[in-house]
Amino acid sequence: MAVPQASYPFHDQRPRWTASDTEEGLELATIEVPLDHAHPDGERISLAISRRRAADPARRRGILLCVHGGPGGEAGLGRALPAELARRTPLRRAYDLIGLDPRGTGDSTRLPAAPTPARAVFDSRPPDSAFAALTADMRAREEGCRQAGGRLRQHISTRNTARDLDIVRAVLGEERLSFLGYAYGTLVGAVYGTLFPGRLDRSVLDSSVHPGWTWRQQFMAQAVAVRESVDHWAEWAGRRDGHFGLGVGAAQVLATVERTAALLAEQSADAELRTSFDGVVGQLAPERPRWEALARLVARLRAAAEEKDTARAGALLAERVAWLPAESGAGLRTAVLEAVTCETPWPDDLEVYYRDMRRFRERFPYGYGVLRAMPWVGTFRGFAPPEGPTRIRREGYPVGLVVQADGDPLDHHEGAAAMADLLGHRLITVVDCGGHALYGFAGNRAVDEHVNRYLLEGLLPEGPVECAGEPRPAIPADVRRGDPAPADRLS
Repeated sequence: MAVPQASYPFHDQRPRWTASDTEEGLELATIEVPLDHAHPDGERISLAISRRRAADPARRRGILLCVHGGPGGEAGLGRALPAELARRTPLRRAYDLIGLDPRGTGDSTRLPAAPTPARAVFDSRPPDSAFAALTADMRAREEGCRQAGGRLRQHISTRNTARDLDIVRAVLGEERLSFLGYAYGTLVGAVYGTLFPGRLDRSVLDSSVHPGWTWRQQFMAQAVAVRESVDHWAEWAGRRDGHFGLGVGAAQVLATVERTAALLAEQSADAELRTSFDGVVGQLAPERPRWEALARLVARLRAAAEEKDTARAGALLAERVAWLPAESGAGLRTAVLEAVTCETPWPDDLEVYYRDMRRFRERFPYGYGVLRAMPWVGTFRGFAPPEGPTRIRREGYPVGLVVQADGDPLDHHEGAAAMADLLGHRLITVVDCGGHALYGFAGNRAVDEHVNRYLLEGLLPEGPVECAGEPRPAIPADVRRGDPAPADRLS
């Protein structure tokens, strides 16, 4: 579809700004965008936007449009993001910070889905006999999306969100915008640059998706990322057997983890304790500063399991983590995640999923990795996307930044390297770090300085940069014959 011209009717809107009731300095407005950008004279939907005006008009260099999280606003801040950035960064000095609830989410026209409570038992290592029930749940989930989503659903896509951004730019009277995207927002920014290269100035993509992967590949890579962190933790704990008693070396530590998992599975209905254990291991392992806590937790759980003290084990595992959002069975929910992830192909042969589930069950059980391999709503999608996914490129807009933690459990570091290479952007890697959404939120001074220097002064690093992440716990490694003193062994 051609890029809209200046006469595009939606560009003539004049938003009516009102002060936020909860955030000082934040202004809120609602504009209209076409349901279908290919037919702008048809149905319209609303888009909720926000603005935090630049604090220093003399230094103002335009708007910085920010997209955080998703798809579907999953863990995202929506139009609250400008207020957070104003608190956490100096960007408010030079930019009007612009946020939005992407189409289908928040206070924009929402994409609903009928609730479909899961019937399959939630199991981190489901047996083959459970595959049919898990598949039926996903088929029902897709049906709930189809029933309530109506025509809106097929027009919820990354390309249309990018087109919405250009309407926001025009409505605000700006020739160009700068962009800051986190997680799914990195894809939105890369697609915007592809569709509207002459309208994009500076851009920062933080915690990047892979520009060449399908959504299924993106999901499956999350399980790989978590397992990589578990392996790194096991290697670290295996050098400290004298502290934790989990075994010498990574293999013995992982054997202890697996023995504990097996005992917990035997001692609870439907392997509930084992499932919670797998989730907690996957949750804590990417967070390097919590490695000591994870090691001590595994030791306590092993003791409780060996003593068959299920009450103590259950108390230790009280904070259970689930990947898929729970549904109460009442009311509608937002289903943008399901719609956007239908924009890339999904296998239609269930045996492909079952084969991968068996492999993930064995290799990637931590953090519920098997859920990343199972059928998803896209397997049964009830609509044909009007467009295919965008082939991302950079032609006609400036070099930007890609920021990534090498242990990010949600967006595998391989994706950031691929995005930086494809776009010719500078890559900033935070090494030995399991963080996600880093700039302004992780307290990493080096990352913040690089991004601030670029967005405020236009200064890019000369090449790829590595920054240190949060330190591992300062527990010295065990001393063995020929080893250096403990104070020298903090790796």
